[in-house]
This record gives sequence, structure tokens and C-alpha cells, in this order.
Amino acid sequence: MTSNTAGTASTGLTVRMSHEPITRPTDTPNFIDNNFIASKATEWIPLFDPATNNLVTRVPQSTPEELSAAVSSAQKAFPAWRGMSIIARQQILFRFTHLIKESWDRLAASITLEQGKTFKDARGDVLRGLQVAETACGITTQLPGEVLEVARDMETRSYREPLGVVAAICPFNFPAMIPLWCIPIAVVTGNTMVLKPSERDPGAALILAELAREAGFPKGVLNIIHGSVDTVNFILDEPAIRAISFVGSNRAGEYIYSRGSANGKRVQANLGAKNHAVLLPDADKNAALDAIVGAAFGAAGQRCMALSVLVTVGESSGYIPELVEKARALVVSAGFDKNADVGPVISPASMARIESIVASAERDGATIVLDGRGYKPPNFPNGNFVAPTVITNVKTNMECYREEIFGPVLVCISVQTLEEAIKLLNSNEYGNGACIFTKSGVSASYFQKNIEAGQVGINVPLPVPLPMFSFTGNKKSIAGGGASTFYGKPGLMFYTQQKTVTSLWRRENVDAGKQVVMPSHL
Repeated sequence: MTSNTAGTASTGLTVRMSHEPITRPTDTPNFIDNNFIASKATEWIPLFDPATNNLVTRVPQSTPEELSAAVSSAQKAFPAWRGMSIIARQQILFRFTHLIKESWDRLAASITLEQGKTFKDARGDVLRGLQVAETACGITTQLPGEVLEVARDMETRSYREPLGVVAAICPFNFPAMIPLWCIPIAVVTGNTMVLKPSERDPGAALILAELAREAGFPKGVLNIIHGSVDTVNFILDEPAIRAISFVGSNRAGEYIYSRGSANGKRVQANLGAKNHAVLLPDADKNAALDAIVGAAFGAAGQRCMALSVLVTVGESSGYIPELVEKARALVVSAGFDKNADVGPVISPASMARIESIVASAERDGATIVLDGRGYKPPNFPNGNFVAPTVITNVKTNMECYREEIFGPVLVCISVQTLEEAIKLLNSNEYGNGACIFTKSGVSASYFQKNIEAGQVGINVPLPVPLPMFSFTGNKKSIAGGGASTFYGKPGLMFYTQQKTVTSLWRRENVDAGKQVVMPSHL
């Protein structure tokens, strides 16, 4: 980084690469009909840099007229976009992915400033979304239909068509990745999209909109609106919106799934998690501890696949002191600090909630062996920092185990056998991810076959599949039983609907007579 700003003056989406105060913050615009439009909102949501709590921008609660304009734009764009050849849409997506790569640091800087991630972690956020976009470029090999001659002179062909206008409601913790889980697949299959980024960090989504326009997205194919509950309810109730993608908390996700489904919409929703790692005594100790520390405290623990529970089996409980020292050595600082390993959490309220759950563990009889509460980096005393925290002697009835903490806190439970560990994991209501560290193929295979989590890692702490597969959490971590998941083949199915066409072209020109029964042209 050679400058403390990056961006293009034409859109006003200049991104700072610094935590210095912004003298004149500009308000966040909507993006409708390929234009950045200043909102006429009367209600504004202040957005603060989590490392300093300096004001970065104000995010509008988009007005009802602005929300309707975004949907109207998407509706108008749909017939022509749907009618465009799949090769033409693919070419636009190729350009889009190229522009994302060129703007990688700019996107990461926006994430660091608004969300708080370290710059290197923010670049990873962009990467995991970019991989979905790149995979979506292979749409011509993913979407072919099927055809079969079902009877003499009669054939049935099956193919998939776009739904129409679709929507995405995105969380704060992955400001680039989650929009890129949705935009590429939705639009390359012929849909148009209305996207609501989190009101806590919408900057990356707006940069993606700018890049989409530059790549050749026609007017209305991608529109961005802002707000909180009122905007969500608009999306849930708007008849023109056919499908909704959501990532976030269980409380919000279950509400969105229920209300959206009741309104006849498709809904895919990734919800909360409580991911466990099982550590066997035969594991490669140093590699396992490094992986556990990274997965537990990276992104300040603010990811649905964060490793939040360590289950030590037998003698591996003796590894905890070394784990604590590795966690203690992590550098906690603002995201643009090149030495930072762990950045701030998103807000003062989030910090207070995390610290209150840590306090509850102490009251419940657990042991806080590494306490990150109250940590203040020397140069950033006003930020929302919680340093890595490790809690031992945890029981499954404690609040620190039951709740998704969503912070840099690792709770540790000791058991004596692998079977006991598997039973403990399977008793948890969530099913996003689980992993095991071992050198034993037999133990790994037994774990893999008997664990109920949808995403399983063998010596891999964050087993999130790459986009040629799909995000496969289950149980309470996925609304609707996990039938509609993101990216991969299930994502492609979510954004398209199947059509079958049966046709009859007789070889002989004869009068077939009246047909008053089901056709049986054998």
C-alpha cells in the first residue's frame, strides 16, 4: 500500500487505508439503475471504525420510494437480461472477476475500515468470494439440461430457467464474500438482484456494484439498498421478489425464513453455529495448536465457522498451557497495523456482550486461563477490542457453551474417549462444522462417519468447502433443514427453476383422430 486512499473520484467511493479521523464523512448512497444515488432518507445509521470509533459514514434507511425504485429497476432489466445468451452473460462475469482482482486491496481496505478485520484477513474475505465468482464463470458446463426420446417421435427435454428478481440480505462479518456468494450465481443464470448489505459495513458491496457496472452489467441487473428492519420487511413482503438469500443470526434468520416462505418465496438461510474441534493425544501437537488458535481467534472470532469449542480427549488436556501461550502471543491491534493478528469486534455493544458471557463463565464455575477483557492497544484506546480468551473446566449447561459468543473466545471441555467427544458434539443443536486432529486414520474415519455436523475437517480447522462443492451446514445452523444451501450445485438450483417440455413430431402425416385420454404414443 503506497497511499492512504484508493478509489475513483467519479463515484465518491474513495476508500481510506488509514484509521485517521475522516474530516468530512460522506453519506452512503443507494445504487439503482447503475447510478449511485444520494438517499432522501430521514433516518440515518452512523457507521464507526471499530478500531477507533471515529465516524466513517452515515448509512440511510432507504425510503419506501427508493426501495420500490430498486425493485422496479430489477423488474425492467429482467426480460432483456434473461434473453441475453448465456455466453454473453458469461463474458460479463469474466470481466467482473478480473476487475475484482484489480480492486482486491481497495475492497480489503473498505472491509478493514468499516468491519475491523486485519487487512490480510480482509484480503481473504475477498478471495473466498472471488472463488465463487470464478466458479460461476463455468456456467456453460454447469447448466446444460437433459433430453430423452420417451416414445416414438416424442421427446422430453428438461432445462433450468431464471426465477426473476431475487434478493440478498448480507451480514456484517463478510462484507465481500457473502455478496459474492450471491451476485455471480444469481445473475449469470439470468436473474436480476436487489442486495441489502449490512448497515454496519456496506462499502465493499458498493465497490462491487461499481465494478459490476464497469464489467458491463446492464442497468437494473444489480441494485443496492440500505437499512435495517424496515428494509428487510420490504424484501420479505415485496411480491416481485421471488427468492431471498440470507446469512446471519438464528433470531433474524428464522424470522426471515418463516415470513419469506409464508409469502411464497424461496429462502436460503445460513444461521448460527457452535463449532467444535476434537484434539486427540496422538495429534501433531504444534500443527494442531497453531490451527486451533488461528481458527478460534482469526477474524476476532466473528465468523459462523469460527472454532469456539475445544474438546480435549484424555492426555491432550495437558496441551492447554501451550495453546494459551500461542494465543497470548497474537498481536491485537487495528486492522491496518501490519503486525496485527486480531482486530476489533464490530461494535461496543458486541464487545460488551462478549465480555458479559466471559463473566458468566466465571460465575458458573469455569476457569478463565487467558482473559482478554478490557484490552486496549496503546495506539487505539477507544476501539472495540477483546483479546484472545481461553476458558477451561466448561460444562455444557453453562452460558458460555450454549451461546454463540461471536468473539475471540475459546471454551475448553475435557473428555476421556473419542466416543464421548462425538456424543457431546452430536448433542449440540448446531451443525455447521466440526473437526478432529489426529494421526490415526481409524479415529478420523470413525469421527467422519459418526459426527452429525455438515462440514467436517480432518486436521483442517475451518472445513468450508470450495465453491465447486457447497456450504453444507445442517441442524439449527441452516434454516429449513438445509435444503437450500449456498453456491455449488445447490446454489445453482436455488436461483433457477426447472422446466420440462414434451414434444411430438410425427414422422407420418396421418390423421391421429381425437385424443380424449392421456397420450400414450408408443
